[in-house]
Amino acid sequence: MILSARGDDIDVVVGLEAGADDYVVKPASDELIEARMRAVLRRVAPPLTSAAGSPEASTTVGDLRIDRTGLQVFKHGEDVTLAPSELKLLLFLSASPGQTFSRQQLLEYVWEHSYYSDARLVDACVMRLRAKIEDDPRKPRYVQTVRGFGYRFGPL
Repeated sequence: MILSARGDDIDVVVGLEAGADDYVVKPASDELIEARMRAVLRRVAPPLTSAAGSPEASTTVGDLRIDRTGLQVFKHGEDVTLAPSELKLLLFLSASPGQTFSRQQLLEYVWEHSYYSDARLVDACVMRLRAKIEDDPRKPRYVQTVRGFGYRFGPL
């Protein structure tokens, strides 16, 4: 979480692109900062699963395995290091395979904010994620673009 006196849109975008989960512009009340920190902690808490090894604990699609409990991603059996925003995006999309989400929905559900002018933040995160998990990022297999609407998760 970034707490900064710099409140220009470009500063906020750069901070979020760098991997921050939230950006608060000073001056900010103690209550606001505490509420934002609690929201970040809720987002990074591991998802609850019914039992170890349940279908919710791990997802395998093609050569990609997503361990929701350990918050790890494996491609061809090798650990893939993802930034927090990339991991959260992948976890969210893969939880509803085949369902399409608009950029705005992803901003609200994954980043839990609705900067309407920052919808390209999603595109940038998708591009970085594809570079790490796809065999050919120009022909994505896992994170697919639904032209004119948004993104979905699912193998072709």
